[in-house]
Amino acid sequence: MKLLLILCSAAALLLTGCCKQATATTELRADSPGIEYVGRTLAAPDGSVSFDWSGTYFYCRFTGGYLAMRASDTKKNYYNLFIDGELQPGVVTTTGADSLIVLAQGLPRGEHLVCLQKRTEGEQGRTTVHSFEIAARGELLPAEARKNRLIEYIGDSLTCGFGTEGEHKDDPFLPETENCNDAYACMLARLFDADYTLIAHSGRGLVRNYGAPEPVSAQGTLNHRIGNMFDEEDSVKWDYAAARRPDAVVINLGSNDFSTRPHPSREQFTEGYARMVAHLRSVYGEVPIVCVAPRVKSGILEYIREFVENSGDKHLHAAAFLQDYCNGDTDLGSCGHPNREGQRKMAMTIAPYLSTATGWELPRKAIE
Repeated sequence: MKLLLILCSAAALLLTGCCKQATATTELRADSPGIEYVGRTLAAPDGSVSFDWSGTYFYCRFTGGYLAMRASDTKKNYYNLFIDGELQPGVVTTTGADSLIVLAQGLPRGEHLVCLQKRTEGEQGRTTVHSFEIAARGELLPAEARKNRLIEYIGDSLTCGFGTEGEHKDDPFLPETENCNDAYACMLARLFDADYTLIAHSGRGLVRNYGAPEPVSAQGTLNHRIGNMFDEEDSVKWDYAAARRPDAVVINLGSNDFSTRPHPSREQFTEGYARMVAHLRSVYGEVPIVCVAPRVKSGILEYIREFVENSGDKHLHAAAFLQDYCNGDTDLGSCGHPNREGQRKMAMTIAPYLSTATGWELPRKAIE
C-alpha cells in the first residue's frame, strides 16, 4: 500500500505513487544532523528513525525548494505539515510499505523551515522515517535552535486531542478527527513558547483503564507505560539519562480511572499517584509537576489535592477542571470529548497554574 500525501498548496503536491522531480535530488539519512526530532524516537543503525507517541515532531531547515521523506508505517497515521511556520491545508498520511512523500516543492529561493507533527496516537501505528531527499542544488542547514523550555504531558484522550475535529458530541471517533495540535497541551506549549512531549494514550488511566472490570488494572496504565520508548511496546525502554530533561511536567489522569465502575479507592489511586511522582523525581529531579484533577464526578479532586498537600514536595502543585469549565454541547466533539474550543478553555484554565508552578510569566496574548 502506498503512502498518500493529501495536500493542496503551492508548496506541496498530491501524490498517488511516484513523484517526478524536475531536478536531481540528494538522499539524506533520517538521523542526519540538522533534522531535529522532539519526542521519543529510536534511531536504527541504518539511519532510520521510528516513533509512535502522539505529538512527536521533527523540523529542519533547507534550501533548494524541495523536501521529501521516505517513510513506512505499521498501520496508518495522520500528520500536520508546517512550512515556514504556516499550517498547510489537508493532512499527510503514512501507511504500509515505505514510499516517497513530497513535503515541499516549488518553494521560492532561500531558506525554508519544515515541521511535521504526528496528529494521531500510538495505537494508530508506528512510523519509521527511512530517509529524506532535498534538491541536489539545495542544502540541509544546521538545525534551528531548540526552544528554551520543554514541557512533558502525561495524559489520556484529552491530551491526545481525541475527537477535537468532530462536529458534534455524538459523532463516533475517527482517527481523521484526532488532532493533538488542537489539544490544550500543544496550546499551552505555544503560549509559553516551549517544546513538548506527549506521553498519552486514550482510554488509559493512572491505575485503572477505561471500562476495566477491576478497580486496578494489572497492565497497560500510564504508570506501566511511562518508561516506554514506544507507546505500544513494553520491551524497549526510554533512555532518560541521554534525553533532554523537561522544565515542567503536567499530569492529567484520572478520567478513565473514575469514568466507569468499579472505581479505585482513595488509597489505590493516591498510591498510584505517589508511584508516578516518585518515578518522575527519580529521572527528572525537582522539576515542577502540575497534577490536574479532571472533571469527573467522584472524589478525585479531593484525592489529588490531599495527596499534593501531604506530599511535602514544594515542587508538586494541584490544579483542576471543574464541571462547568466548558459548554456541554457546543464545546464538545467526537464521543463527548472537548473540541478545539473546549480544549482552548482547558488551556486557559491550566495556564495560570503552570505559570505559578514554573515562575514563567503568563504571556499577555490569546491562547490558540
